[in-house]
Amino acid sequence: MSIGKSVRLFLADGTPGGLLTAEIMNWTGHVVAAPRSDLAALLKRPEAKRTGIYILLGDDPNSLGGTIAYIGEGDDVSTRLYQHARPEEKNGKDFWERAIIFTSKDSNLTKAHVRYLESRLIALAQAANRAVLANGTAPTPLPLPEADVSDMEQFIDQVRIVLPVLGVNLLRAVATPPAREAGDDVVAGVVGDASPVFEMNLSQLGIRATAQEFDGEFTVYEGSQARNWTGTGHSYQRLQEKLLADATLLPAADGSALFFARPYVFSSPSAAAAMVAGRATNGRTDWKVQGSGKSYADWQTEGIDRALTEGPQ
Repeated sequence: MSIGKSVRLFLADGTPGGLLTAEIMNWTGHVVAAPRSDLAALLKRPEAKRTGIYILLGDDPNSLGGTIAYIGEGDDVSTRLYQHARPEEKNGKDFWERAIIFTSKDSNLTKAHVRYLESRLIALAQAANRAVLANGTAPTPLPLPEADVSDMEQFIDQVRIVLPVLGVNLLRAVATPPAREAGDDVVAGVVGDASPVFEMNLSQLGIRATAQEFDGEFTVYEGSQARNWTGTGHSYQRLQEKLLADATLLPAADGSALFFARPYVFSSPSAAAAMVAGRATNGRTDWKVQGSGKSYADWQTEGIDRALTEGPQ
């Protein structure tokens, strides 16, 4: 059974798009996020003067809905942010529109700590592959005592919880299929406590894809097949072009279809279905629970009906 977390958000100026702070109960870390237009207010805050790490975020003009990110550290985070706010011709960075800083309320983070955090967060962002990193390579972290490494890994765990709450999936790992252990009960594509495995078949073309929903995200699995785009102009066509460009989708050896070279998270079942079908389609009806023929929509409705019948727990 998962354990709940209490994340406290405070809108410093009372607006959802302005400067905000975030805290997790019993965590010494402190988070401040602000759009670039509020950078002056962010730099005035005491947290910005501390040793910490920061993330700069902006839209990727070369990718539909994509993100560019930069992860850095500093003894005085405000100094680094001021430098990045300069024009590019003065060694600044133009791409970013939002900054998030992570510091410690007890001021116990040292230069060695934040160097370690910076290196680990860059490595995690590269592994998640959800954004284009402006960093390039991860710097070598300074050596830390074993106890400090444990503390920093716990710090990272909290960062990975807070970021999605702020709408940032930079470090969010892409789900992999759950391993089936001997004795697992498998009913209609469900493995243990995992969500159903969905499949989509274009039998006339010999194309088959599998997917699963984890933590509110719809993930198509590696090895799933897809059709080259055949529909009329659509934003999904640009998405397929993006997936081909970044080698998420690759052509099959015989050229008859495409296949997913790695798992990929889609914004909705319909977006995933469009990539598989090669045209816009309704993923809520086209994805079926493996082994049952039940649609994604039917599965969702079943859960709602069951919740109403069972009542509060």
